[in-house]
Amino acid sequence: MHPLPCSGAGLLHSRILFPLMGMKVSPPHSLSASLAAGVYLQWREPVTGWFRRLLHKPKPSSVESLKSSHSTSSSPSSSSSSSSSSAKSSSSSPSTSLATSSISLSPVSAPDISASDSPRWDKSYDVCICHSEGDVELVEELVSYLEGQPESFRCFLQLRDAAAGGAVVTELCDAVQSSHCWVMLITPGFLHDPWCRYQMHQALAEAPMANGRTIPVLKDVDRKDYPRELRNIYYIYMALKEKSFRQIRDTVVRYLQGLCQSSTKRME
Repeated sequence: MHPLPCSGAGLLHSRILFPLMGMKVSPPHSLSASLAAGVYLQWREPVTGWFRRLLHKPKPSSVESLKSSHSTSSSPSSSSSSSSSSAKSSSSSPSTSLATSSISLSPVSAPDISASDSPRWDKSYDVCICHSEGDVELVEELVSYLEGQPESFRCFLQLRDAAAGGAVVTELCDAVQSSHCWVMLITPGFLHDPWCRYQMHQALAEAPMANGRTIPVLKDVDRKDYPRELRNIYYIYMALKEKSFRQIRDTVVRYLQGLCQSSTKRME
């Protein structure tokens, strides 16, 4: 009976073992028989051992897996070295990160407009209120609000602060020149009062650019009636008095802070 043909180790197995398994060895009745049996056993042992080693020889995939496992086992040292280097860099970086965070988180302090050396004190008044006679009551509320603020704004109110016996033109011009900011309370009475328009023109001549000094406040006036001389300046529309008063106060503070900052830069 012939063994079936096969490939690789199976072919070798069939060619070696099947004939050996088919051999009949009689009991060694004589010396020649015993010698033959010894030769057979000595020949069979290395062949079968070699065949076992052949069957248990590791495949290429298993070798690659062994290599990968070896590289994995050796990687902790490299990872530990990289972690130690990152630890060193992180240990050296806190001072830099702390300095950066301290710079980015430190707020820019607003200048103190009430300081003794503030340019605010270069003029006699912080705010001059330009208004018509029919708006005196509203203006008095605004002046009371501004003067009651923590900054204690100094307001020029014509009926209260104008010099008795002085010329109207002179008093109006002095009020404009002696004040940092000018609040123009533009109402229907303002538009029909020639003295109000005169004071408005004086303020624009003092500071023609929209730099925060002229503060138009529109009340009961349509936008189409807004004075053309003030078209390049944003106005505050007074719908709620409290909100408008806060806006006026914030505008004055912003201008005085900018004045202090520019004065500090000039000194530097």
